[in-house]
Amino acid sequence: MNTNRELNYRLFVQSEEDFKRTEIRSEFARYDDIKNGDIEKVRENIREIKAHYYEGKGMLSDSLLRNNQYHFAIGVGIIARVCIDGGMKHNIAYTLSDIYIRRGDKCRAPQELIELTGTMMLDFAERMAEIRKENSVSLHVRRTVDYIYKNLHEPLTLKMAAEHERLDPSYLSKLFAKEMGIPIKAYILKAKINTAQNILTFSDFSIADISNSLGFSSQSAFAAAFRKTTGLTPIQYRSRYSEEYSLRTREE
Repeated sequence: MNTNRELNYRLFVQSEEDFKRTEIRSEFARYDDIKNGDIEKVRENIREIKAHYYEGKGMLSDSLLRNNQYHFAIGVGIIARVCIDGGMKHNIAYTLSDIYIRRGDKCRAPQELIELTGTMMLDFAERMAEIRKENSVSLHVRRTVDYIYKNLHEPLTLKMAAEHERLDPSYLSKLFAKEMGIPIKAYILKAKINTAQNILTFSDFSIADISNSLGFSSQSAFAAAFRKTTGLTPIQYRSRYSEEYSLRTREE
């Protein structure tokens, strides 16, 4: 299909309307801020985008909603690839991209896409910041973190982690706290509770099953640790946040 006629017409209209596209260096500088995990700069960029969303953007559809959806999908795709280049695992980046594109597809008002754009950018940036933080720690600590997440079903201890790395427990304890900013015991508990929060929100597994799957000695020990960390019992947390998630997905 020959597009020259339509191309020339579009270029003429843009010239008449004094339309100027966003300069590519400026656009990719924003992508680099996400790639570098510069959260404050990304927040600043989001404010700028929200204030001038339509400036420098072509109209991809006569429908403003669909236009925003197309721009959103393009942006997510580019950001995912930029983050892969920055060290994010490709399956994480592409799956996160799929999640956001599906959320964008469910939006029913143009402004929702603009708000979702900010949420998406910040999500990728925060993940990249974590990746950069992880990459700045030693091999022993990185492997210990991997070991913890692969064995959340176990009643993990400092001794177990040290034996896995063939290190003196005292040495690993000091190294981990220095590089991660948190004692290893607290990190293990945090990892277990964060995982429990996700399971409670997005599944209907019983509290007993969750407790067992995360290596707690009993359901009451799990409930006590969960409440101390979150301020809510597991049942209260599920009631509050699974309901909010259901409402949010229905609205989307």
